[in-house]
Amino acid sequence: MNGYEEAERALRAAPPHDLLDALRRVLTRHYRAQSVELLMADYGLTVLQPVSVLPYTTEPLSVHNSPQGRAFGAQEPVHEEQDQATVVHFPVTVRGDRLGVLTVALPTDACSATVRAELADIAEMLAHAVTVAERDTDLYLQARRKDRLTLAAEMQWQLLPGRACSRDEYAIGAQLEPAYAVHGDNFDWSATADHLVLTVTNGMGEGIDAALLTNLTINALRNARRAGIPIADQAALADQAVFAQHQGNAYLSVLLLDFELATGRVQVVDAGSPRLLLLRDGAVAPVDFDAQLPLGMFEETDYTAQEFYVRPGDRLVFVSDGVHAVASPAGEAYGDRALARAINATRLLPPAEMPRAVLRELTGHRGRPVPDDDALIVCLDWYGRPADRPALSDPDPHQGRPTPLDAPPRDPQ
Repeated sequence: MNGYEEAERALRAAPPHDLLDALRRVLTRHYRAQSVELLMADYGLTVLQPVSVLPYTTEPLSVHNSPQGRAFGAQEPVHEEQDQATVVHFPVTVRGDRLGVLTVALPTDACSATVRAELADIAEMLAHAVTVAERDTDLYLQARRKDRLTLAAEMQWQLLPGRACSRDEYAIGAQLEPAYAVHGDNFDWSATADHLVLTVTNGMGEGIDAALLTNLTINALRNARRAGIPIADQAALADQAVFAQHQGNAYLSVLLLDFELATGRVQVVDAGSPRLLLLRDGAVAPVDFDAQLPLGMFEETDYTAQEFYVRPGDRLVFVSDGVHAVASPAGEAYGDRALARAINATRLLPPAEMPRAVLRELTGHRGRPVPDDDALIVCLDWYGRPADRPALSDPDPHQGRPTPLDAPPRDPQ
């Protein structure tokens, strides 16, 4: 039995809390590993923390200026030479969702390219095992916490599908702030062989009330989506659920999108939505839809889906008002132009990294580290299927070349 097969068998047989020890035994026996450590990214994506029995016995490492952080950010193995050993840091990632880093110290003479490739595959296998194990143990969730979560934030993070996802046709990355005290903003996605459904929610209220409202809405939308009905009807059923509970005293804004993977055709329901900006051919422009009522505002609201098309190479960026409307110490709103510049400045970053980079810039504009309101950014890169690489016809006027938001005004003459 080779090392990969033995590691797979060990991870399948190990209790959920014992994955690391089970893997450590295999790597020690098969690859002469001198040490094996699993580090998890915290909710704010600022540090990597060791998986160990509480309280932690070692200090967290910075995502920004450590070899482990470079492996996490670049999603490539990073190695260091230390005395007679080679230490290699492998990204622990499942379907594009970055969980952390596996650090393995090996004798230098045992660290061949073949061994590193096998260990990279084992790190990906570990990511799958951790994702399943989190249903039955708190160990890995505890390792993600640099600080204590508020109860509202606990509810919100448990509701999320992940922070990133990738397939051949697209890649998604998202981030929420304040990570440890988020209230009501939310994102959700689900994919089949032919469709991607994405929901971006701009929550209402604060604390537990906001979290409960968002939980009700997201689960109502999921219930309708899993019944196989169109997104306009999904919005209508979620609207009824929220109104039945709150009688119009609480409501929230949602943008629902259903992407047809084979064609790039998108159906959209804009229920008082968060902002959507499109980066295409180096130009950034807002994409506006016919505004419809937020979910839960009135009884039995009817919703209508609109259509537009995405092209291979497009980047879509969704932001809540905690990003778009956040004010500087002088009272200046961040706004479309600053956001467009930030989107252009981060265009080379992958979607999993882009939201964090923009939120760091937003902190500088805000002038203080902790926002007063939830700040949500979702980034989606559209690649399309190979057969769809030629340009699609664009029946919607939004799909012409966008006018850059930061372009100088045109001469009226």
